[in-house]
Amino acid sequence: MSYPEKLADGPVLYWRDGAVAHIRFNRPQALNAIDVMMAKGFAQACERISADPQVRTVWLSAEGRAFMAGGDIAAMSKDPVKVADDLIEGMHGGLRLLAQIDAPVIASVHGAVSGAGVGLVLGAADIILAAEGTRFCVAYPLIGASCDCATSWALPRIVGLHKALELALLSDNIDAAEALNLGLCNRVVPLESLEAESRKLVERLASGPSIAYGRLRRLIRQSLSTGFEEQLDSEALGFRECAATRDFAEGVAAFKEKRRAAFQGR
Repeated sequence: MSYPEKLADGPVLYWRDGAVAHIRFNRPQALNAIDVMMAKGFAQACERISADPQVRTVWLSAEGRAFMAGGDIAAMSKDPVKVADDLIEGMHGGLRLLAQIDAPVIASVHGAVSGAGVGLVLGAADIILAAEGTRFCVAYPLIGASCDCATSWALPRIVGLHKALELALLSDNIDAAEALNLGLCNRVVPLESLEAESRKLVERLASGPSIAYGRLRRLIRQSLSTGFEEQLDSEALGFRECAATRDFAEGVAAFKEKRRAAFQGR
């Protein structure tokens, strides 16, 4: 296990525990609102993950009372266009990298998930665990802004066009139970169980067939904007690539021998 490393001078912690890569937001005094250094730290962590073949699961979490209270509004007050550009460059760069990796991405959220926090978890994470008491809010119109961090890509895909517009335009708070009903999270657990339940999930995925996971997450993500024939071709290619892996051979052998497969991620 590596120890938490402060990236970009501290706003983001990164470490790898076996096959699990951790990205933990670390501005608890600001409810993890994104400033330029946090955006740079997030991008740096994603670069580490993208370059590390030993990573088989990514776990997003946050220190303090909230997962993320959106962007740091105070930081934008002096030169809003320049600061917004710098924030978006770092966050979007990291999101692009996470979309390309094989490793599934899990997010553990609590407290406030607002603005960029909503886009980040919906756009980056494959499975989202929310603590009881978590509140989601798109929030951008409250400061006179449109959205970033993949919010406009993810939200209508999850809740449908008109519900996405309602959530974005009105920017009401959505509690954890309603978020679960809408599909904004996958599971709601007691706050005191959030870390333990998340750990079980990331460890389960870290022992799975990583190449197959990567093909699955990309196939499913592209499916809503891909034609039927093209998607069939992509499925055929993905299955063929998986069939050539050691994990596929192990999975077939385990099935025939009626035992649990021991996947190696290759």
